[in-house]
Amino acid sequence: MTPRIKAVEHLGQYRLALTFTDGTQAELDFREKIIGRGGVFAPLEDVNTFKRVVVDDEVGTIVFPGEVDFCPDTLYEEAFQLSPA
Repeated sequence: MTPRIKAVEHLGQYRLALTFTDGTQAELDFREKIIGRGGVFAPLEDVNTFKRVVVDDEVGTIVFPGEVDFCPDTLYEEAFQLSPA
């Protein structure tokens, strides 16, 4: 099973620091995932709404207002690609 997210910190604008259950840490920019996508993502274009992100401990991912979430497997893959070897 892919590690899940255990902590999140808003770093400014659309950047988040994620910590996974295996200790992997990464800073990810969500701008391309949010801006211009519309639908459930439209409210997240407001940084004040975006920064209200929390970790859902039951499913191990991040959740934004309006119950918008991202697949923790996908986020881990992105984090792993960005982590130093």
